[in-house]
Amino acid sequence: MMLRLLPIAAFAAACALPAYAADTEQIAQGKYLVQAGDCIACHTEPGGKEMAGGRAMPTPFGTLFSSNITPDPETGIGKWTADNFYTMLHTGRSPDGGLIYPAMPFPEYTKVTRTDSDAMFAYLRSVPAVHQPDRENELSFPYNNRELILGWRTLFFNEGEYKPNPDKSAAWNRGAYLVEGLGHCTMCHSPINALGGNSQSKEFEGGLIPMQNWYAPSLTSNKEAGLGDWSIEDISNLLRGGISRRGVVYGPMAEVTYNSLQYMTDADTKAMAVYLKSLGEGSPPGKESSGVDISENSLLMTLGKTIYMAQCASCHGAQGRGAPPNFPPLAGNPSIQMQSAVNPIRMVLNGGYPPGTAQNPMPYGMPPFAQNLTDDEIAAVVTYIRSSWGNQGAAISARQANELRTAPLD
Repeated sequence: MMLRLLPIAAFAAACALPAYAADTEQIAQGKYLVQAGDCIACHTEPGGKEMAGGRAMPTPFGTLFSSNITPDPETGIGKWTADNFYTMLHTGRSPDGGLIYPAMPFPEYTKVTRTDSDAMFAYLRSVPAVHQPDRENELSFPYNNRELILGWRTLFFNEGEYKPNPDKSAAWNRGAYLVEGLGHCTMCHSPINALGGNSQSKEFEGGLIPMQNWYAPSLTSNKEAGLGDWSIEDISNLLRGGISRRGVVYGPMAEVTYNSLQYMTDADTKAMAVYLKSLGEGSPPGKESSGVDISENSLLMTLGKTIYMAQCASCHGAQGRGAPPNFPPLAGNPSIQMQSAVNPIRMVLNGGYPPGTAQNPMPYGMPPFAQNLTDDEIAAVVTYIRSSWGNQGAAISARQANELRTAPLD
């Protein structure tokens, strides 16, 4: 995701179109890296021209609109140089020196090497040019004052390319470069504070994705989605194919797999798996307090088992073992037991499909139950799933289910 949120018309008018030569190998590598960075997710509006921008990005501070990064000389990056592009990725500043809003993940892209940046630029210069002016952002006061970004940068931005750790393997370092840099995984898998930033001390510890009402689990702890006890093969399969013997991706992560991860090489997803596995702490899931009293919890479990056997057991099994990889196991599944119950509630309410990928071209889906089950019934079946077969998730309330009925589906 790359958001250049300053118009460049004045800059473009003052510059001559630079000559830029790139060979087919560099362009192909650039396409691979642009896919690894999932740039299309932000810079292509649904139904719009590729990389022409205009996609609305709702935030707690207002709506941002992604920019045109096609090689159009007036409304895109057609008059940028490779130096301009690297500076934007590396420093979070547009060619005229203006500050870029951190919805564009320059705190992560700063780790991208100059060689990779040049390849990405070569590819973007090769896509069809689209004449489409950028839309003005719709931010509330005082967030429409770009100078405030200076304070944000002081707190949350550390400029610099990725430096390999000499004590780690080549695969670990490659995985770290992809996860921390182009993959910008910390943007979702780290807690976001009131200023829209995350502390380096809490990287990968999980957090609610703003405006989407999905929870990105912690990657550092096996109490949530830490992958310390997963095999490299299972992690790689999940990243690249969207399914594995241990779980399935849904929600925003399914879009990441569809747009980006499925196109990565087996070597790169295995390198990412090596790095992600190293983040796991190896601790077992812990029992969380639910705020639901004992008598109510007993009623929820009784009702939940009845609903589960009628609606869920045919796919997930009476003992929650599932039929991997198409029907993921629920017993012992960390994603079911996390402190936040947002994701299992949303899956029962809205259903969903893992992404269609080369490894899984015809994915099995889960039907929605929002139209068939009441809030009390949703609470009961999710509580049953979170607390059965050795699972140690806390009970949930009907109020929690009701709050997510109107959550956006994407």
